[in-house]
Amino acid sequence: MDQTGQAYWSAVLGLLGKILAIWFLVSFGAGILFADALNGIKLGGYPLGFWFAHQGSIYIFIALIFYYAKAMDRIDRKFDVHE
Repeated sequence: MDQTGQAYWSAVLGLLGKILAIWFLVSFGAGILFADALNGIKLGGYPLGFWFAHQGSIYIFIALIFYYAKAMDRIDRKFDVHE
């Protein structure tokens, strides 16, 4: 694989690693590990830890899908492999 290919896959894997880390922190961290600490804060009348465990992680996941698509388009254009 040439230098451009290695740089492209490095950028793709870096983006994927960051997105998976955010998803893990929000879904597992905020929804399970830090739920007791977050439950002291109310959001719409519900404890924040409960909200993250049920709805917040889904909203963040959807936002990450759109961010991933936009960032991949940027990476593809930078390395001239776009459609």
